[in-house]
Amino acid sequence: MSSQKQIASLSLDLDNKWSYLKTHGDPGWESFPSYLDVLVPRVLELLSRRNLQITFFVVGQDAVLEKNDGAFQQIAADGHEIGNHSFSHEPWLHLYNKARIEKEVATTEEAITRIAGQRPVGFRGPGFSFSEATLDVLQQRGYLYDASTLPTYFGPLAKLYYFFSSSLSDEDRKRRRSLFGPARNGLRPLKPYRWGGKDGLLEIPVTTMPIFRTPIHLSYVLYLSSFSAALALSYFRTSLALCRLTGVTPSLLLHSLDFLGEDDKVGLDFFPGMKLTSDQKLALVDEVLRIYCDDFQVVSLREHAQRVAEVLQISIVNYCVSDQAVIEK
Repeated sequence: MSSQKQIASLSLDLDNKWSYLKTHGDPGWESFPSYLDVLVPRVLELLSRRNLQITFFVVGQDAVLEKNDGAFQQIAADGHEIGNHSFSHEPWLHLYNKARIEKEVATTEEAITRIAGQRPVGFRGPGFSFSEATLDVLQQRGYLYDASTLPTYFGPLAKLYYFFSSSLSDEDRKRRRSLFGPARNGLRPLKPYRWGGKDGLLEIPVTTMPIFRTPIHLSYVLYLSSFSAALALSYFRTSLALCRLTGVTPSLLLHSLDFLGEDDKVGLDFFPGMKLTSDQKLALVDEVLRIYCDDFQVVSLREHAQRVAEVLQISIVNYCVSDQAVIEK
């Protein structure tokens, strides 16, 4: 990679089959059905071909199950960062009190450290859930960064689709009422910043298309490809061009189901793009990563955060959880 390229980060939320069932309100999740034995080798092989080291956000419930030890140990052995994705993977994490959030974070942290030999320094809330209590817990535990914000106006539309495709009870809908965030999240910064001041926790937002704030994570690009692969790739290239134009260092998000297709028979048909085959998905993901690597120097979120932290010592951006005010100094 050219050292003159602008950096960009890449991460993967390693959400397992049971966590999708749980969030969707479907039965059977309590036995923790998994596809990690198929998924992880597939992802690692693709990343190895591109010589990429990225960040995997791991759910604590998966990390405490012995059957998954080999998969997580291989991720660490290949040089990838492992981040904390909460223990229970409940997108309503922001509704919990500080003590319960701390347990979610600490239990996952301990499991990851035991298996992978590395203590996580980054966190992403399930379903882009975040709160002041969560940020306080992360900072007190010495985390380097959070990566839970998705600056888009499209959150309510995604929630509407999710509710329409499910059979949730009124109580379940109430729990999930903040799923994917409110429309005002589209006002949040695209560039990294610190929460609340120069000593606040560093936030690395999941990048959305500058100006328009539409999602560009791979699940969305794959959904577009179900209509036209050419359109999907053009959309992605345009997004990266706008990132360069506006000075945004992109942080691209992958999900587990970006690598699993209809032929894998995982039974999560409600998720967009699941009518594509695994070969179709892998070909498009590989092409997206080729474009991404051609345009940027792709690093893990930990390295992205470390480099940004140096810059923010000079130019500080303050952002509050409770309001939408952005103050640049």
